Amino acid sequence: MRSISYGGGVQSTALLVLAAQGRIDFRLFLMANVGDDSENPATIRYVEEYARPFAAKHGIELAVLDRVKRDGSIETLMGRLTRPGSRSLPIPVRMSNGAPGQRSCTADFKIKVIGKELKRRGATAESPATIGIGISVDEIHRANNRRVEPHEVITYPLLDLGLRRTDCARIIREAGLPVPPKSSCFFCPFHRPETWHDMRREQPKEFEKACQLEDLLNKRRDELGKDHVWLTRFNRPLREAIPDGVDLLPMFDEADGACDSGYCFT
Repeated sequence: MRSISYGGGVQSTALLVLAAQGRIDFRLFLMANVGDDSENPATIRYVEEYARPFAAKHGIELAVLDRVKRDGSIETLMGRLTRPGSRSLPIPVRMSNGAPGQRSCTADFKIKVIGKELKRRGATAESPATIGIGISVDEIHRANNRRVEPHEVITYPLLDLGLRRTDCARIIREAGLPVPPKSSCFFCPFHRPETWHDMRREQPKEFEKACQLEDLLNKRRDELGKDHVWLTRFNRPLREAIPDGVDLLPMFDEADGACDSGYCFT
């Protein structure tokens, strides 16, 4: 079994095009949906309007998977965060010192969801599935810390082909597709400040929802007598950290946008 972990972003969409062209040997693409209330709405639109029709046209299976609980209900990441009485902090919120906290979002809503589907299709430790991850040469550092599950063997087709993110965008355009937005949860604390700035200007509804989520988390932290947490590393509320109407931001280091799983931001 050979499958690509499809994130709906530039790198994994380039892999979809390469598979359609026969340049890589993958006919199954699996996308773990963290929730229509959690994923970047632009990514959801892109998958439905462009990626799925393109895959179907070229005989490629692109399956979008939900996280299904034991009782059969669908759980979303936003749902887990906002569930009444929940103390869960599965996303890498920034602590009072600016460092990201521990997270389980990628494991629970990406890796385990795809792993469950691979097992359903027959992958085992004795006969593991080959999983292609969309990490390009310019992000090779993200391929170093990937946890491998017993039922899978990880491969990086873009690295094997020596392709960079700019190459991926070119491949997509040459196939007649628009270049997709960068995929991630719209409230991800790994966003770079310029990403937050763009969201406040171009997706004000999502920006406000992220602010409201931060407010809710800190209201619960107050009730528990704990320090506040933030969606940026600036140790203050998102609305203040990313002010409205500001066009220029100082240079930021690589601490932001540092998710290393390969399941997100691809």
